[in-house]
Amino acid sequence: MQINLTGHHIDITDALRDYVENKFERLGRHFDHVINAHVVLSVEKLAQKAEATLNVNGGNVFADSTHEDMYAAIDALIDKLDRQVLRHKEKKSSHRGPVAKIAEAEE
Repeated sequence: MQINLTGHHIDITDALRDYVENKFERLGRHFDHVINAHVVLSVEKLAQKAEATLNVNGGNVFADSTHEDMYAAIDALIDKLDRQVLRHKEKKSSHRGPVAKIAEAEE
């Protein structure tokens, strides 16, 4: 998966980049059809914000998270994306399930 990391009013350090890349590996375990990810890390006054858009087969998945700590915002973002990707995966697989069962019942 290709990860594009952008910072608004924040410098993306190597530690932040490594942290984001390690966390995004978790999404690849559940769903390997993620084409690429665009992650934006920004600072707005006292709030640290992390947002991401994933391009997956069948659409896009977007999530954002705001917290006082950037690492906590990234953790919350990954949790949200993980739930959304699992839901997307279940939707994709559930469309085919009943059709196969009906076809087997007719035989």
